[in-house]
Amino acid sequence: MRKYSIFEILFKKMKLAIVGVTGVVGREMLEVLSERKFPYEELYLVASEKSCGKLIFFEGNSYEIISLKNLMEKKIDLAFFSAGAEASKIWAPRLAEKGAKVIDNSSYWRMSTKHKLIVPQINGRSLSDNDMIIANPNCSTIQLVMALAPIHKKFIVKRVVVSTYQAVSGSGKEAIEQLENEKNNINTKMAYPHKIFQNIIPQCDDFTENNYTKEEMKLTNETKKILDQNIDVVATAVRIPVTRGHSESVNITFENEFDLDQIRCALDQMDGVAVFDMPENSKYPMPINVSKNDEVFVGRIRRDFTQKKTLNMWIVSDNLRKGAATNTVEIGEYLIKYNLI
Repeated sequence: MRKYSIFEILFKKMKLAIVGVTGVVGREMLEVLSERKFPYEELYLVASEKSCGKLIFFEGNSYEIISLKNLMEKKIDLAFFSAGAEASKIWAPRLAEKGAKVIDNSSYWRMSTKHKLIVPQINGRSLSDNDMIIANPNCSTIQLVMALAPIHKKFIVKRVVVSTYQAVSGSGKEAIEQLENEKNNINTKMAYPHKIFQNIIPQCDDFTENNYTKEEMKLTNETKKILDQNIDVVATAVRIPVTRGHSESVNITFENEFDLDQIRCALDQMDGVAVFDMPENSKYPMPINVSKNDEVFVGRIRRDFTQKKTLNMWIVSDNLRKGAATNTVEIGEYLIKYNLI
C-alpha cells in the first residue's frame, strides 16, 4: 500500500462511499461528515435497488443514489457500511479486494478473530495497513467501553453489571415510526412485539439459548474483545420510548481500591468523555440533553456501599452519533491521520 508524505496526508482527498445512506445511521453519517469537514473529493451514496436513481442534496451538491453493483465499477479509497449484516458479508470483502478500506457498522465482522473491533480512543493503535475491513462496535458497547477504559487502566475492572435503556432509533426507521404513530394513535407496522409508547420492553433483539438477548451478549463479548478478556460482563437490555440516546446503569467491581476523585479525574482526562455529575442540583446526563452530541456523558458517580471496591455510575450517549456514525467517521479520520489509507 502506498505511503503518503506529510503534505499529502494533510491535503489528501478521499474517494468515499456511504453504503446504506437512506437509513437512520447513513443519514447521520452525512451530518457528521459535514460537521467534521471530512476530506473527500468524490462521494458515492449507495442504497438498495429501490432507492437507486433518487437524489440526495448534500453540501450544495446533488448526488444520485447508486447500487452496490454500480459501486463495484468505481475506484474508491474508503467505504462506510451501514446496510445490515448480509450486505456487509457479501460486499465488504469484494470492495476490500479492490483496495478499498471498509468500516462496517453491522454485527457481521465484530467477533471475527481476523478483524479488529475499533473505538479509536481506546484501541486505534492496533490498526495497520493490512486491516481492510474494520468493525464498528455495537452502539451500547461503545459508550460503555469509553467510560470503562480510563478507569480500567488505573484500577483494573473485574466485573461489570450493566442495564441499558435504549432508544428506538437503535432499531431503525420502522421503530421510530412505530413510536410516533402510537403517540398519535395511528395504526402502524410493528417493529417490536409490543407497543412501545408509554411502555418499556425488556428485550433488545432476539433471545439466545442462554435466555440473554443478542444485544446483551454483544455487550459481554464486545467489551471483552475491546478492553480485556478477563472482565466479566453481564447485561440486561431494555427498549424505552425515547427516539435517540441510550442510557446505561453500570455497577463496576475493581481489583484495586479507588477514590471517587481519582475516578472523576480519569474520566475527565479521557478524550470523548464528559463528566456531568452534580446530583445536588439535579444535574446528570439524560437522553434529551445529549442528542446530536459526539461525547459520552457520565454522571451519578458513587460508591456501592454494599460491595467493596465497587462503583455505580450512569452513562448516556447519542446512539446515532458516538454509538454509530461518529465512531465510524473517527476511524476514517484515524486511518488518514496515521497514513493507513
